[in-house]
Amino acid sequence: MAIPLSYNLRNLAVRRTTTVMTALGIGLTVAVLMAVMALAEGLRTSFQATGHPLNVLVMRRGATSELTSIINRESYQTLRAKAGIARTASGEPMASLEMVTCLNLVSEENPAGMNINLRGLLPIGLTMRDLKISSGRMFQQGRREIVVGKGIASRYPAAHVGGKMKVGRNQWDVVGVFDAGRSAMNSEMLGDLNLVAAEYRRSEALSSVLIRATDEVAAQAVINDLTNDRALTVTPLLERSYYEGQMSSAAPVRFIGTLVAIVLAVGSSFAAMNTMFAAVARRSAEIGTLRVLGFSRHGILVSFLFESLMLSLLGGLLGIVLALPLNNFSTGIGSIVTFSEIVFQFQVTPRLMMIGVAFSLLMGAIGGFFPARSAARREILSALRG
Repeated sequence: MAIPLSYNLRNLAVRRTTTVMTALGIGLTVAVLMAVMALAEGLRTSFQATGHPLNVLVMRRGATSELTSIINRESYQTLRAKAGIARTASGEPMASLEMVTCLNLVSEENPAGMNINLRGLLPIGLTMRDLKISSGRMFQQGRREIVVGKGIASRYPAAHVGGKMKVGRNQWDVVGVFDAGRSAMNSEMLGDLNLVAAEYRRSEALSSVLIRATDEVAAQAVINDLTNDRALTVTPLLERSYYEGQMSSAAPVRFIGTLVAIVLAVGSSFAAMNTMFAAVARRSAEIGTLRVLGFSRHGILVSFLFESLMLSLLGGLLGIVLALPLNNFSTGIGSIVTFSEIVFQFQVTPRLMMIGVAFSLLMGAIGGFFPARSAARREILSALRG
């Protein structure tokens, strides 16, 4: 015979102080775990949202990022003539020669400064990307002007419309802020390719070429063609694959955060266990009475275990509430691939909430099993004497 659920709810209500403290401990553990997962999810979403599925990024063979790649203008002209490249309405090949370098920007959070990607690109490069100007205007070719991603503008005082930044040997004007959705492009600044290259005296030693293929089959054909071209010595890959490969930036943070969450989970499981053992000790007479009334050992085991699970569920829901304010919170992390900061937003998704609840129930099951078994194994007479 099963013990009514109302019995467990009443006991949790009667021991409200202990219930709240234990649930809070479990909730904090769940909140820590969810914060780490929300960080990794936000970074993953940012990288996955970057790039067009038909864009092929071409770098020097052996380069691990655009920052360490070198492509000259002669190679660019050869690449533009390749088959399978999409064309604009005017018949121009959709291939953008680009240069990537870093600027050091200072903020209150980073007084020593943080590296931010500055990308010099051709007009065709702008049409190949989904960018919207949210304030100000787009930079003009032939002028020392730059536009900054909204992620940069929100974190660095110098990156606002009307501000000035030192690029190479001169001061450049910030004329606009662009919005690239959730993509990693929000962590970059854009300017005219030829002027950016001239500032750093790199008129020939540029970084990469971005190519738009006509379709998925053509994209793979372009990749195969460039890979087998021994004269060019380049490494082509889908733009999205390039950015997804940068997920390694979140690995150290995710590892440390998960380790902290596991340590806290052990402590929370012991807290739940202590709470349930104390409940068993205080309710010894109740346990004996339940046995006299005909409730089986198995019924008592299930009842006490279920009570622990309800306690942990309460903690899991509390942890979700504590983690929800992090949703869409903007932050930045240094990339070990590009040696620059990537700005992104925490993402607390329904899937992460389900993981948080499951994690709390696991802690409740571990912390409640042994006290529940202890209650179920008590003899009737000894329980009544207790």
